Parts: sequence; structure tokens; C-alpha cells
Amino acid sequence: MIGYLKGTVAHIQKSTGNRVTLILEVNQIGYEVQIPRRLSQELVIDSKELVQIFTHLQIREDQQVLYGFASGAERDLFRQLVSVSGIGAQLAIALIDTLGLPNLVQAIVTGNIRTLAKTPGVGKKTAERIALELKTKLAEWRQQSGVTTPTSSTGPSPTILEDVEMTLLALGYENNEITQALNAISEDTLLAKNPNAEEWIRSAIAWLSQ
Repeated sequence: MIGYLKGTVAHIQKSTGNRVTLILEVNQIGYEVQIPRRLSQELVIDSKELVQIFTHLQIREDQQVLYGFASGAERDLFRQLVSVSGIGAQLAIALIDTLGLPNLVQAIVTGNIRTLAKTPGVGKKTAERIALELKTKLAEWRQQSGVTTPTSSTGPSPTILEDVEMTLLALGYENNEITQALNAISEDTLLAKNPNAEEWIRSAIAWLSQ
């Protein structure tokens, strides 16, 4: 398997169906990689700067397609999405393109069906299936990760803390970073009274982005 490629951007081609293909030159070899539209907007053609693209190789009887992403977390979420019944690679990329990684993970963890359904091609039933199946998988991932939850009499409910932890894990943050963020934002007295998991998630991401 190809975990990632590091090279220069030779060409970006947009075709029907909003598909974007990147030609990434690595050691004088041009790799065709299908990427989200969001990523293509960040890349500069013919720049000598090396860019790292995290990849997923899909092998079928009639073709092989290499998909590329800006981060390992985005690539891993793509793999989780295509494991859901009825979600193909194009719909998974559309979800990432429409919502972006943080908002997509947050919508899955908090069961925000309305936000998931904003993606073209994703109806209410599909959104419900994504939220149900992936939240279960993320919960198992969290349990295996060994994240420690801060104890505070003024902190949020255990359910909210679990949602925050699952979201941050899916975004690629390490256990110690998650623990530090939870400890820090739990000291906010206004936030401590807020029962909205999405507010806690936004605060944690903001703290980690400082």
C-alpha cells in the first residue's frame, strides 16, 4: 500500500461530476490522484515546493484509483465513510468537500443529521446511517485509545466528554493533547454550564489551534 506521496504539483484537472485529479510528480513519475476540491484550492501548479498527499488505493477488477487527502486523519475518515453501506468513494469525498473535516466529524459524533444531509446525494436515511454506524466505530476507537477524562464537579456530562474525545481522536489529535484541551476548557465556567456538545467540540478545537 502507498501511505503517502511527497512531490510537486504538475497539473490539476477538473472533470465532470466535480471530480478533481491531481498529477503529482514524484522522482520524475507522475501519479494520478483523485483529491477533494478543497485540497485542490490549496495547491499551486508548477511550484517547486514539495507537498505531502496521504493516499488510499482502491483496487477493482477493471481499475485502480488512488485517492489523496491533505492529512492522515482525513484519509482515515474517508476509509471509515466508505465502510458504511451505500457510501461509495465519490459520496465520501463529497461529504469531506461539503463540510470539511472538523465539521463532518462533529456532525457524525453529535448525530447532526441536518448538517450531514447538506451534502448533495446524502438524504436523511443515508445521513442517519452514517451517524449511527460511524459513531459506534469512533466510540470503539476511543475506548481502545485510552483517553483519560478530566474529573470536575463543574464539567460537562460524561456523554459530552465522550463526544469531544471521539471528535478529537478522529481529527488526529494525540491522547495527551486531548487530555490537556479537556482540562483547559473545563475551567471555563460559562462553558461548564453549556449542555451543547458542539460548543464543547468547537472550544476544544479552538484551544488546540492556538
